[in-house]
Amino acid sequence: TTLLNVISGIATPDSGDIVVDGVNLAKLPEPARDRFRAERIGIVFQTFHLLPAFTAFENVLLGMSFSGRANRGYARELLERVGLKERLNHKPGQLSVGEQQRVSVARALANHPKLMLADEPTASVDMANQNVILDLLRDTCREHGVSLLLVTHSPEVAGLFDRVDQLSDFNQPE
Repeated sequence: TTLLNVISGIATPDSGDIVVDGVNLAKLPEPARDRFRAERIGIVFQTFHLLPAFTAFENVLLGMSFSGRANRGYARELLERVGLKERLNHKPGQLSVGEQQRVSVARALANHPKLMLADEPTASVDMANQNVILDLLRDTCREHGVSLLLVTHSPEVAGLFDRVDQLSDFNQPE
């Protein structure tokens, strides 16, 4: 989670640089990092971060509004692709944990990001919905040339991807 927060510009590193899409986020002031994140990075948080007063549809639209590209049709399409066609007008409190996670995935994809960061995106869903979410992330990222950085503790989930790196591989002394 910390690594994804630093890569996304939510947190800043104590030292060094974080370069995403040619931009050094460590050198940007917070408002510029916020704008960069809204325009170029999609994030699937482990804890969803859905607004409780908004419907599933409104939560996806809100995510789009930060980049100024609200597209009601695409928001609806994404929610349908994650199996929530009949739940568009339900608020998070009316959705199961798995449904909330699927709204979170749809929101993260809504801005056509260049980089998708997913923190345990399938931790709260059953096997059938795990496959829906992973297929949607993988397929949408491939279709649009989006880099996907997915964090998981599940060897099964990791095994579904072309490249797997373990954090411990990067902490080796030289």
